Amino acid sequence: MRSKRLVVIGASAGGIEALRVIVGALPTDFAAPICVVLHTSPQSPGILDGILTRAGRLPATNVINRERLQDGHIYVAPPDFHLVVEPGLVRVTKGPRENRFRPAIDPLFRSAAQIYGPAAIGVILTGSLDDGTDGLWAIKQLGGTAIVQDPRDALFPSMPQNAIDHVNVDYSLRLADIAPMLIRLTAAPVDSTAPSGDVPDVLRVEVKIAMEHNPLDAGLERVARPSRFACPECHGVLLELKEGTRVKFRCHTGHAYSVASLLAAIGEGIEASLWSAVRALEEGQLLLTRMAEHLKANHDATVAQRLIDRAVEAQKQSEVIRQLVMQRAPLAEASSV
Repeated sequence: MRSKRLVVIGASAGGIEALRVIVGALPTDFAAPICVVLHTSPQSPGILDGILTRAGRLPATNVINRERLQDGHIYVAPPDFHLVVEPGLVRVTKGPRENRFRPAIDPLFRSAAQIYGPAAIGVILTGSLDDGTDGLWAIKQLGGTAIVQDPRDALFPSMPQNAIDHVNVDYSLRLADIAPMLIRLTAAPVDSTAPSGDVPDVLRVEVKIAMEHNPLDAGLERVARPSRFACPECHGVLLELKEGTRVKFRCHTGHAYSVASLLAAIGEGIEASLWSAVRALEEGQLLLTRMAEHLKANHDATVAQRLIDRAVEAQKQSEVIRQLVMQRAPLAEASSV
């Protein structure tokens, strides 16, 4: 028996040019559908499909919900929607953000692993942090093919390097070599009766969450245990999940974090708190100075001087915190977990 292949590609920083290179080298008779997730902001104009259409011979479109997959067509995740697959279909969902993004790479890759098994081909391109590592691990676990851009060839090497560190990848390739490899792999038949790994419970639960199921109804508490940490987005308790060598987190709402993305989110919270402290101290200094001027005008110099002294102290404290903000290194840089 033959099973149609599916190619899923994830990219972040530097990804537009990398995708253009790959798409530009694919033939019109490419023998599989291609699903693409590029990290974008919710306010993005959603023009990646046009860029990829102009870059090569294959049509690219932003996904229409429950659209049927066709060989030689590129399906692009629209801004602020996850892209997931079902048997023969592609879907967009408003599932919770993962690794601080929607669209995120992991939901697409996990669904491809669950539905297509050995027929799934996952590709991780240039990008920061580690979105896609978990999904690529799932593809490999269920018998699919794992490809990463050679980190030395990537504009931002973190995403492919994290995948290499945690997944037994099949190919680490220069960007120019990825399209020829995809052509070769998709031209070969896949025996749908070939053995593949059992779908882990954690994977089933996370695919359901991406498809807009309530996380508790999907079984999150069955496969995870409470941690000491709070979700940076909704401030609920994060539950800890383990797969292979990796640790990750989800809250009851469904927001998901790798260790690196959680550190990045915590780091952003620390910076925001420090800037709030700077603002409060500077506002206090301005108010103290204004009140001192008022008291001086009313011939109460002694109290005015006390207020000036306190204003000077507030300014010193503000400068100390401001310098701390400027000099501190991002927490995520310390993590390769």
